[in-house]
Amino acid sequence: MTVDTRFYAPLGALTLETAAALTGTKPVGDASAPITGLAALDQAKSGELAFLEGDGSAKPALSPDLSVVVVGSRAIGLVPEGVSALVASHPRYVHSLIAKALFKPRHLEGSLGAALVSDSARVHIDAVVAPGAVVSAGASIGEGTRIGPNAVIGPGVQIGRNCIIGAGASVYFALLGDRVTLLAGARIGETGFGVLMGPDGAEDAPHFGRVILQDQVTVGANTCIDRGVFGDTIIGERTKIDNLCQIAHNVVLGRSVVLAAFGGISGSVRVGDGSMLGGRVGIADHVTIGEGVSLAASAGVFRDIEPGETWGGTPAKPIRQWMREIAWVSKQAAPRKRD
Repeated sequence: MTVDTRFYAPLGALTLETAAALTGTKPVGDASAPITGLAALDQAKSGELAFLEGDGSAKPALSPDLSVVVVGSRAIGLVPEGVSALVASHPRYVHSLIAKALFKPRHLEGSLGAALVSDSARVHIDAVVAPGAVVSAGASIGEGTRIGPNAVIGPGVQIGRNCIIGAGASVYFALLGDRVTLLAGARIGETGFGVLMGPDGAEDAPHFGRVILQDQVTVGANTCIDRGVFGDTIIGERTKIDNLCQIAHNVVLGRSVVLAAFGGISGSVRVGDGSMLGGRVGIADHVTIGEGVSLAASAGVFRDIEPGETWGGTPAKPIRQWMREIAWVSKQAAPRKRD
């Protein structure tokens, strides 16, 4: 996905040669190849830089338009002919250094000064902005929307009609539809728990994606929804999320999904329309949950679930199997009667 310049300020394109000099890496291929953007391997367009890690044993999905990549020395053989590369011992780390040279998050550009509502923000005449709320440059607030006290609306954020943004909520890097409700203290668009390894150890991975909340989504108090790394975190129409939930980067929740309190959804999870997730449900990264699935409270999900199924337990399994196992364990643990 192309980086959204409403949220990230372009700092200028690089060439493969200048990127190599910046990062101390070895260029392979066309030294003048342009680097104009960022993307994942399977989505990169011409000029968008991706990274390729691993030992070279597994062939990744590659975009047919990939033109420039950062790659580890063991995986260099997987780079297609005609694609220019930077060879690095820590490909994702080098990718992050170049990313920061290409784009800067707009909320880091500067302060509002004395005004809490930026002169360049568009606030509908029938919208209400409570005392202490901040509306940043380029933000848009639709008709009938109410922004609560001390809420923060970041640069470029678009909020539709008749939304309610609770007291102390913060919204960055996000597009909100109509009739969206964020309860007090909700955090929308922060970076996720992306950790990469650099030469000195663990580093925070930069995020250049967005959050999209479709019409009539409700997000509970103190719930966090992280923006995507390169793509979007998407919450579908009429999905209802309880208080104190965590939704990681690149997650996609379908329409009318219900997520109860303390739910934790790891990165790149997909949840189908109409699924119901009980309290304290946890889902491991890159898992796909089908439509109409029900997960019992405290279920720990580590693998894909087919549409319409009901699962429970940790590790989660079909509900009847889980209940039989619980019954058997209870029976074995019960005191035996003596004759």
